[in-house]
Amino acid sequence: MVEHPNTPAPPPAEEAAETEEQRALDERNRRLARAGVTRAEELLLTYYRLSSREESFELLRDTSQRFNLKLHTLAAAVVRLPVPEATAPRWLAGRPHAGPPPLPLLHRNGTRPEGHGAVLDAALQRTLDITGTGMGNVQLVENRLLRMVRHTGLNRRFTDYFTFVDNGSTSCAQAAEEVRQVTVKDVGSCDTFDERSRQTILQAGSRACHSVPLVGPKGNVVGMISSHHERPLHELAPAQLSALEQLGGQVGRWLLWHHSTVVVDALNHLHVRATRRR
Repeated sequence: MVEHPNTPAPPPAEEAAETEEQRALDERNRRLARAGVTRAEELLLTYYRLSSREESFELLRDTSQRFNLKLHTLAAAVVRLPVPEATAPRWLAGRPHAGPPPLPLLHRNGTRPEGHGAVLDAALQRTLDITGTGMGNVQLVENRLLRMVRHTGLNRRFTDYFTFVDNGSTSCAQAAEEVRQVTVKDVGSCDTFDERSRQTILQAGSRACHSVPLVGPKGNVVGMISSHHERPLHELAPAQLSALEQLGGQVGRWLLWHHSTVVVDALNHLHVRATRRR
């Protein structure tokens, strides 16, 4: 990007501080992203008596690719679910695969999105359509954190800072903890945020936000969609809140279905391959 010749360069001290902050964020994100995979590697290495951590990683990588899953998604499932008995034919007992739950709010021109990524993209876009903005993001619960997996209209400083959310100083964390929609009418004056979070949101051009939990049938939060707005918000209309609640339930149920079918099939495949290597 070419700067305007009259745009003053940031002071050296300020530029150095921003560089150091970015370096710290990059390191934190690498550490948190790697932590779940490392735990899965160690579990597979020990339980299946594999020859090396590299062999564990190869099993995870090949299985995730075969089932079109993110590596970190499969690793999180390996860590979260109890390991099977050594003589078990599969990781989890098989259940008949029901079809995916309906997603009527995500239908476009009579068609529904197919696949994990397409559902998340469609859910984000539908949320932005309902709330009337072009900025937003999707997070999924992973290893007790909210991990950002989709975003649009938000700059790198924002997405790097909120790649992982592990505390209650954000509206999305509050919405997850309380299992309800949370509206921040004015980011600048709301006491929900700590100061670093507030400034990171403001510099991205967001003055208000609304978070919608993605909820399963038993009320468990599996993810979050947040919209961000250029101007302070009034209360969303009842029709908007109702549509977003329905969307959160539909997408939450679909994500649980995806886990109980595609992710479980991947775990079963991984178990068979690892058992054969003993």
